[in-house]
Amino acid sequence: MRYLALAGAAAAALCFGAPTAQAGKADDTLNIAWDVEVPNANMYFDTSRNGVIIAHHVWDALVWRDPATGDFKPALATAWNVVNDKTIELEIRQGVKFHNGDPMTADDVVYTYNYLAQPDNGILNRNFSNWIAKAEKVGDNKVRITAKDTTPLMMLYITELGIYPEKYYKEVGPDGMGLKPVGTGPYKITAVEPGKRLEFEAFADYYDSPKGKPSIKKIVQRTIPEMNTQVVELASGRLDWIWRVPQDQAERLEKSGRVQIINADTFRVGYLALNAAGGPEDSPLRKQKVRQAINHAIDVEGIVKNLVRGSSQVIHSACYPEQFGCTDDVKKYPYDPAKAKALLAEAGYPNGFNTTLYAYRDRPQNEAMLSNLAAVGIKADLRYGQYAATRDALRKGEVPIASLTWGSNSVPDVDAILPIFFGGLPDDLAKDTEVQGWLKDAASTLDQDKRKALYKQALQKIAEQAYWVPTFTYTTNYAISNTLDFKPTADEIPRFWTAKWK
Repeated sequence: MRYLALAGAAAAALCFGAPTAQAGKADDTLNIAWDVEVPNANMYFDTSRNGVIIAHHVWDALVWRDPATGDFKPALATAWNVVNDKTIELEIRQGVKFHNGDPMTADDVVYTYNYLAQPDNGILNRNFSNWIAKAEKVGDNKVRITAKDTTPLMMLYITELGIYPEKYYKEVGPDGMGLKPVGTGPYKITAVEPGKRLEFEAFADYYDSPKGKPSIKKIVQRTIPEMNTQVVELASGRLDWIWRVPQDQAERLEKSGRVQIINADTFRVGYLALNAAGGPEDSPLRKQKVRQAINHAIDVEGIVKNLVRGSSQVIHSACYPEQFGCTDDVKKYPYDPAKAKALLAEAGYPNGFNTTLYAYRDRPQNEAMLSNLAAVGIKADLRYGQYAATRDALRKGEVPIASLTWGSNSVPDVDAILPIFFGGLPDDLAKDTEVQGWLKDAASTLDQDKRKALYKQALQKIAEQAYWVPTFTYTTNYAISNTLDFKPTADEIPRFWTAKWK
C-alpha cells in the first residue's frame, strides 16, 4: 500500500472554486460515489461488488471473519460446534435487534437458512448457499445446520450469509427487501433510489459486535458513472471518498494536498469469458482453436504495462494467484498475432469473423483488446452497458464474448470462483461436465491435498480448452478527503464502520 498526495482536481475542478472545507465532517456525513449502479439492495439478489459492500454494512452473519487475521469470531452466534463434516450447531446471541426494532431470534436464523436452501428462491449467487440441506432449532437458542454433503468451506460460507427477519421478509418479499432493507448490521438503510442513491445511518441499537460500532453517523452513496465527474466532486468537497481511480489520473493528481490517494491490492481478477457451449450452432466460439487464437491475440502484458499499471499482475489461470488451489502450471498463450491468425485459419476462419464484446467497466482496456482482436481479423463491436444487463444477457446465452471481473466475495479459496463459472451454475459458459465433476469432488472432501489436485486438473483443462482469457489482477486507487481516516483491506470490501474523522 502506498500513500500519495492528490493533485488539484485538474482544470475542470477549478471551475468550482476553492473546495468546501470538511463538508462531510461538518455534518458527520460520509459522501461516497460508485461508478456502477446498485441493481438491487437485497443482498441475495445482487452479485455485484457494490452489493457485497452493502451486505456487509446492513446484514450480519452468524460468524464474522476478521480480515486482518482470518480468524472466525462470534457475531450473531456466540459459540459453535462442528459436529461432523456435514453438521454444525450454533448458539444464537440474545438481545440483538433488527433495524425495524424486531428481536432477532433462532427462528429467524432457521427461516433464513431454509429459505436459502430452496432451489426455486430466485437468488442470484447460489454458490454460498447451495450446500445447505436444512436448518432446525435444537433448543430455545440453538440452531443445527446440516449440509447436503461434506463442505470444506462451511465456516467461510456462514460468514457470507446475512440473517433476514422472518416476519418482515414474509410480508415484503424480495422486492420489498430491496427497497426497504432490514438487517442487524452496523448501518441501516434509510433511503433507496434504485440505481442512483442510497442513504445509510449508524444503527443506534447495534449489539456488541466484533465489527465494532460505527463512528460516522451517516453515509450517502451516489452513482456517478464518469470518473472525471467524481474527481471534480471530490475536489470541490461534495464527496469524501471514491475508488478505482485510474492509475494515470492518480499520477496526474499527485501534487495537490487536497485529498489522499491510497493504492491497495485486491482479490479481483479480470477475464474475457468465451461462450464455448452456447449461442448459435455455428458460433466460432464453439471451436477450441478460435478460443486459443483469441488468447494469443490479446496483448495482456502491454495492457497492464501501459493502461492498468500499478502493482497489477498478468495472470494465466482462472483464479486469483494467492487463493488456495490456484496454480500457474497451466497452458499459457503469449501474445502472438501470427499464431492467432494461423489458428483462425486452421479453424476455418482465414479472414476472421464478426462478433460482439459485452462490457460494463474499464473502457480503455476493452478498447485496447478490441484493437488486438481486429489486428488478427476478429471484428468485435463493443456493447458497453450496465452490469446487471450484461449479466442477464450472458445467462441467456446471448453473449459471445464478455469482459468481466470477479472478486470471489473476498474468499481466499478457488471454490469462490471456479464453481460459479465452471460448475454448471448460470454463469457457466463452458458446460464442461468433466470440469464440473472435478469441482464437485473438490467440494466434497476435507482432504486439502486432494482438493488442490482436483482444482489443478480443472484449471489445466480450462486453460487448454481456452474457455477464458485470464487477464490481470486489480489494484485499487482510493481517493479520500484529508479529513477522513480510512484503511482499505485487500479483500476489496470498504468497511466504513471502521472509518472516522480526523
